Amino acid sequence: MRHPPARRLRRALVALLTAAVATLVQFTVAAPVQAAAVTGSPSVAAAASGAGYWHTAGRQILDAQNQPVRMAGINWFGFETANYVTHGLWSRDYKSMIDQMKTLGYNTIRLPYSDDIFKGTQPNGITYANGLNADLQGLDSLHVMDKIVDYAGSIGLKVVLDRHRPDSSAQSALWYTSAVPETTWISDLKALAARYNGNTAVIGIDLHNEPHDPACWGCGDTSIDWRLAAERGGNAVLSVNPSLLIFVEGVQTVNGQSDWWGGNLAGVATAPVRLSVANRVVYSAHDYATSVAQQPWFSDPSFPSNMPAIWDKNWGYIFKQNIAPVWLGEFGTTLQSTVDQKWLAALVDYLRPTATYGGDSFNWTFWSWNPNSGDTGGILKDDWQTVDTVKDGYLATIKAPGFSGGGGGGGGDTTAPSTPTGLAVTGTTSSSVSLSWSASTDDSGVAGYDVYRGTAKTGQVTGTTFTDTGLTAGTRYDYTVRARDTAGNTSAASASVSATTAGSGGGSTGCTATYKVSSDWGNGFNADITVTNTGSATTKSWQVTWDWPGSQTVSSMWNASYSQTGKTVTARNADHNGAIAPGASAGFGFGAAPGGAGVPVLNCSAG
Repeated sequence: MRHPPARRLRRALVALLTAAVATLVQFTVAAPVQAAAVTGSPSVAAAASGAGYWHTAGRQILDAQNQPVRMAGINWFGFETANYVTHGLWSRDYKSMIDQMKTLGYNTIRLPYSDDIFKGTQPNGITYANGLNADLQGLDSLHVMDKIVDYAGSIGLKVVLDRHRPDSSAQSALWYTSAVPETTWISDLKALAARYNGNTAVIGIDLHNEPHDPACWGCGDTSIDWRLAAERGGNAVLSVNPSLLIFVEGVQTVNGQSDWWGGNLAGVATAPVRLSVANRVVYSAHDYATSVAQQPWFSDPSFPSNMPAIWDKNWGYIFKQNIAPVWLGEFGTTLQSTVDQKWLAALVDYLRPTATYGGDSFNWTFWSWNPNSGDTGGILKDDWQTVDTVKDGYLATIKAPGFSGGGGGGGGDTTAPSTPTGLAVTGTTSSSVSLSWSASTDDSGVAGYDVYRGTAKTGQVTGTTFTDTGLTAGTRYDYTVRARDTAGNTSAASASVSATTAGSGGGSTGCTATYKVSSDWGNGFNADITVTNTGSATTKSWQVTWDWPGSQTVSSMWNASYSQTGKTVTARNADHNGAIAPGASAGFGFGAAPGGAGVPVLNCSAG
């Protein structure tokens, strides 16, 4: 079945709308929202992995020390759109976004781009308010990409660059168009390979996103044979940097049988990609659910038990027959329908590791980090802060250890500064909090400090004092500080301090809290709590406490801060939702384990 153009059209429309509003939103900073951490993440491998450039051996990817590695990552799109930069920087700092990816257990970023970024394009939709993204100001798109790659590498994430479109206007069936010929495609691939030569954060290039009809595999017509084009493009990259991996997607139709755009790799069995350097090919498939398009296999009476055979036929056989590594470069869903939920559960089961730490398994990058993918949504919700813990929870069992061998520039300084100490509140007013702390130390020199209110970065300074302004009277705020060195490494967060701004109001306050389990997968669960103001005055703060009836432990909480002592959990408002008008409500959620918990008795108090 033909992959419907509506999917790409919706993405294009979203990108145009984003570009239109970016200049409006770049002067504001989203209200801080606590992001959820994943539950049930796999244990870290005993030996560090990921060093240097990578190569293949049969169906495995090995690092420079011949240790097996597994990409378990996320797509972060935007460079391929008319914004010419990853999305979401209109509300957050790029480093905090990448930090959150790592915290959630993703170890690889797939960065889509179009050839427009080689034209000196200036990114739009980046906020610089309150010191956010300060080091991106004035840079063109390629130099912003450098910053993202270097920071990702400095904290141990790997990057795959994805030639997503010839230009920012639309997806293309073939690797070239009348406006962007094959010669441009080749020269731009070589330019990227040269740009990041020696920077082992970039471990490979995805040559072209989702070739589809009339693209063929192995038909011999050089104008439409994607297999032959991939050999030309791959060899061009390797002529500049022979150490890179070459990621080659499938097509749509092979021998009359159709799959998703880029998802059909059945032709590899008889016509594999041949490159000038051995052990560099990784085959990449894409697979989606009904939120992208209806396909015949979704209505098969045997669904979802029919899916493994379909995946085997189109791309899984390459891995299972030890031909080459397989990377599921895109898969995603809004997760709204039962069919989609069954599809994702079946796919996760299919991708599950076949060896300890996942070193012998399918590789993957989920679509997408962005919430503004119209037909799938993202791991982040629309505020660009809060994690969709249900969607992220499906992926928990196939995540893999992080990589320690990364580093922007390939082997530079990767030692973080010491953690700031002595963070203290030095003064408060009705609208501000002043802070100070002791200086950190670092082998390459401390460049500055990032100040966080809750989980949102509220400022960057070079000294050891900061005043946070524009706050609400009579409200509690929590702060931490991280140090940054001149190489871009970031320290662990300092111990937190709390401050309550001056001010009070009349009237009585009181609240009630209700509890609802939103998902339960046996070894963990997510729940939502709604706090309602039952008093006659607006609350300034609230607190909910409960005792677990079993052995449950909270692992993460969003839109509130928490502490747990034994069975007792205390949740307090975040800085953005402590004020609740009479009769109004605020909500927060959390992840905990194990599942199957009974409903606890909640106690709510307001101030």
